[in-house]
Amino acid sequence: MKNIEKYKSLLETGEVDALLLTSEYNRLYAAQYGVAEGVAVVTKEGAYYFTDSRYIEAAENNLPAFTVRMTHPGSSDIARINEVIGEHTIKKLGFEELDMSYATFLEFQHALHAVLVPMQKKIDAFRASKEPWELELMRKAQEITDLTFTQLQKVICAGMTEKDLRAELIYRLYKNGADGLSFDPIVVSGPNTSMPHGVPGDRELQFGDFITMDFGCIYKGYCSDMTRTVALGFVTEEMDKVYKTVLKAQLAGIAATKAGVSGKAIDGAARKVIADAGYGEYFGHGYGHSLGILIHEAPNANTRNEEPMPENAVVSAEPGIYLPGKFGVRIEDVTVLTKDGCEILTKSPKNLIIL
Repeated sequence: MKNIEKYKSLLETGEVDALLLTSEYNRLYAAQYGVAEGVAVVTKEGAYYFTDSRYIEAAENNLPAFTVRMTHPGSSDIARINEVIGEHTIKKLGFEELDMSYATFLEFQHALHAVLVPMQKKIDAFRASKEPWELELMRKAQEITDLTFTQLQKVICAGMTEKDLRAELIYRLYKNGADGLSFDPIVVSGPNTSMPHGVPGDRELQFGDFITMDFGCIYKGYCSDMTRTVALGFVTEEMDKVYKTVLKAQLAGIAATKAGVSGKAIDGAARKVIADAGYGEYFGHGYGHSLGILIHEAPNANTRNEEPMPENAVVSAEPGIYLPGKFGVRIEDVTVLTKDGCEILTKSPKNLIIL
């Protein structure tokens, strides 16, 4: 089923007469092509896309499922939306309430000739399970990320700073075919690795450091994500123990990952390994999050999600142990949930690498 048809299916219940898509990611999902600016309206009879002169040609050439209309100072987004409201006798218009500023909501509420109905959760829900073509794009994004990690192992050396390594990482992602970054890469070393979302700084890499790199890229609108922790020169006995514990926990989580299993159960399988090793208090975040068009999507594999995970959800597997002031370890793969288990998209080795 094309994504635009999924959105049209929401109109069959009669809860709303049409959908207003204002967020870039749901417009991309509906159109299966990303236009930087614009607004879309989906009705039972058809779909419309409104954008200005900067993007009108791209929209006309790449959105065959939409009637494309140009906006300009005399015909704003609101004017174009009201045209469609009148043409299709729309009385209730579903919208993305979590991705609209209050100021924009007030403007739309005042000017549109239809009642706005919050529909964010239902609009977003379709993205939880990926179509085969989406998975292919995510596999390609992950290939770029894996290749970048392989190349970085030949670059990392004592004396370079965390910022230096981040710059090398970003350059290689783009050089290897990325269209963008999934998020600002996390590159931390030594005691800074105890901060799960540490910010790269001017600290120089030193022998005896753990180095954690959490990064991903965007390929044709879809994200990759991975984390690897490597060592420079040597590791202590404690560092080796923590690394092996995190890897064991990740493998336990992956073994429990399967469509129909709750996110809490998947998280719990990994969390138990870390707790049994005596490090339970040092694993504070969830085991994994979904990703796709956005780097963080739903559903999640964490302690709060008791709902069964859907087939073809793409979920990260990223337990960690973080010892404040000393070091931390995180290992992250991306998995696709199947009826029988999961497919691991990340192909980079997970054994402790000492450079």
